[in-house]
Amino acid sequence: MSIDEVGARAARIVQNVETVISGKREAVTSALTVLLAEGHLLIEDVPGVGKTMLAKALARSVDCTVSRIQFTPDLLPSDVTGVSVFDQASRRFEFKPGPVFANLVIGDEINRASPKTQSALLECMEEKQVTADGETYRLDHPFTVVATQNPVEMEGTYPLPEAQRDRFMARVSMGYPGPADELSMLSMRETSSPLETLEAVVTLQELRDMIAAVHHVFTSQPVKEYAVELARATRGDRQLRLGASPRATLQLVRAAKAHAAMHGRDFVLPDDVDALAVPVLGHRLVPTSRALGAHDRDSGPLVDAIVRRIVAETAVPVGSARRE
Repeated sequence: MSIDEVGARAARIVQNVETVISGKREAVTSALTVLLAEGHLLIEDVPGVGKTMLAKALARSVDCTVSRIQFTPDLLPSDVTGVSVFDQASRRFEFKPGPVFANLVIGDEINRASPKTQSALLECMEEKQVTADGETYRLDHPFTVVATQNPVEMEGTYPLPEAQRDRFMARVSMGYPGPADELSMLSMRETSSPLETLEAVVTLQELRDMIAAVHHVFTSQPVKEYAVELARATRGDRQLRLGASPRATLQLVRAAKAHAAMHGRDFVLPDDVDALAVPVLGHRLVPTSRALGAHDRDSGPLVDAIVRRIVAETAVPVGSARRE
């Protein structure tokens, strides 16, 4: 599939999702960028702003297998990955796959489950496989987790551990809709939900071809060095006690390649890296107690501001980003 075709199909998916989620172009494009980069998306915001609706609309726009997991305090790891059941007829244990065996897995309110259950996704998200009773089962391709979570100060929530957050390629926030969008929403959903009539606009094979095309997007050496410099700057920043991991650098470049392809380019610009620095790096960073100050437990706005400062202070490479 050519880059122009990738851009055209990406625009079709965005337009389809926006029939349900209006006024949130940035969140929608970020979600699609993660899908094309074969990453995982974390949608964080207060209840009722459309987190699950965005995940469902994205899932319905692509003709692929979809499953949904409602995370609750009593959910067990086997409820996510699957369980071995003894078969009386064959006199042996048979593995019953869990809901994680799908192309797109919607994890609703992931931080309402215990850390033990949250950790069941670690192997799935990083290695795209499930190990149970000594056997390894490969997950479908592509495999993407779109998880929603409420802010940590909400009742009945468990903060995601650093290792879990680091496996999400990007984090986005929905935010409240504008007055015009909220008024339009009242009219659109007066009798039924627009999600019920949403149809797929891209087949599973087309999605795979789009992902394959993203793999071939060119990233020049100066752009790679620029991404590394951004990550290294977070590790040495005085306001942060935990900087970006090497996994973050890898995922930043992968997301930048998808961002470039969606905009019809077969090469990555520093602008692609800049556009994704906050959603890709922000949720992985941990500020110092001194920097956090009066922000209490809501460190998101502070960390995002630190990332923007680092991007502004890091020298942008000068030279061609195209193939020689």
